[in-house]
Amino acid sequence: MATKDLYVISAGIAYLLDDEEDIVNILRDVVESLGLQARGFTCAADFLAQLSEMQAGSVILLDLQMPKIDGIEVMRRLATLPTPPALILISGHDAGVLYAAEKLGRAHRLEILASLHKPLRLAQLQEVIARHLPGQRSASEGESAPQRAVLHDTAPTLLPLLLKREELAAAIAGQQLVLYYQPQVEMASGRLAGVEALVRWQHPERGELLPDCFIPLAEQEGLIGDLTHWVMNQVVQQIGTWEKAGLRVTVSANISANNITSLTLPEQLSTLLSEHRLDPTRLTLEVTESALMGELVTSLDILTRLRLKGIRLSIDDFGTGYSSLSQLHRVPFTELKIDRTFVTTMAQDSEARSIVKTCVLLGHELDMQVVAEGVEDRATWDLLTDLGCDLAQGYHIARAMPGEEILPWLQRWMMAGVE
Repeated sequence: MATKDLYVISAGIAYLLDDEEDIVNILRDVVESLGLQARGFTCAADFLAQLSEMQAGSVILLDLQMPKIDGIEVMRRLATLPTPPALILISGHDAGVLYAAEKLGRAHRLEILASLHKPLRLAQLQEVIARHLPGQRSASEGESAPQRAVLHDTAPTLLPLLLKREELAAAIAGQQLVLYYQPQVEMASGRLAGVEALVRWQHPERGELLPDCFIPLAEQEGLIGDLTHWVMNQVVQQIGTWEKAGLRVTVSANISANNITSLTLPEQLSTLLSEHRLDPTRLTLEVTESALMGELVTSLDILTRLRLKGIRLSIDDFGTGYSSLSQLHRVPFTELKIDRTFVTTMAQDSEARSIVKTCVLLGHELDMQVVAEGVEDRATWDLLTDLGCDLAQGYHIARAMPGEEILPWLQRWMMAGVE
């Protein structure tokens, strides 16, 4: 589940760290053109000296190669803050260095909005910042991202919206939550094989909120069980509606680390499916790699029982977590979902392409169906087809949409094919 990466820059402040004054000035022009305040630093020590005064919801453009105190040490210090800012990493080093820094940042539970190579493409930088401003939707919406803890489509959030437990409880009990569905198609035939269910909160005051805004709150406040129950009820009802209309697809839904330590989950889902007279194989539960790092014995117990009841299991965001191959072999997954971090860059990045190829081979060797998320153009589609990937999901196919729009979209897709 993606982000895998929504972070609203609510305070309107961008901190610019680069050892070259000219670069800082260029970055200042970019962020100020978007209506943000800019505070530039050519010395990391000066920036760290005022860390306690940093406003929540800020963003930092961080050059990794700073003198004396480098960007890695800056990230280490940021990780100690109660609400760290979002980061855009910048480096003139090769892709491997940027990728390693990005993984380290996420291991520190920092939100990484993007990793950009020098020389910078200013239009790309502007787009990255703009899509995380208030009122803008993440360009990766509906795709996977790192922690994407649950029922969600993007990376771990540090969004300081100060939402309250009572608000979320009322949203779950009321009519404020909705599900969107993003199609997954067979690469060999173009046939619609499934959809991923993505939850949204239609907040009466804040507008539409993506999952990373409220999933952590649900987990912290003991509401994740209620939220999961709501999502699963909506999913099985939608499956039933589609089947009555002659459409049989698998629906994937993300579950959190909290869910896979709930011993009652297999029975609850089995009962729900039975009540609606649905084939359990129509439901796939997506589990992130990081979620497996907790109580492995309990998780293995629950995941195995889910499989025994016919429910399919997908390992989500594969390649971004910390699971070993022995864990991957031990848990009875039926599907491997390659993280969009690699998929979206594979056409330009040979290392990312090699990782995707390895994931496809590994998945097939373990008798898993392989899904690539983040397929946003024809070049990526063609590369994945050549590698033998099974399913694709991403903007090249369709954005996430309400359930009632799936059938009309499918008619257009079948007429047009893959363009």
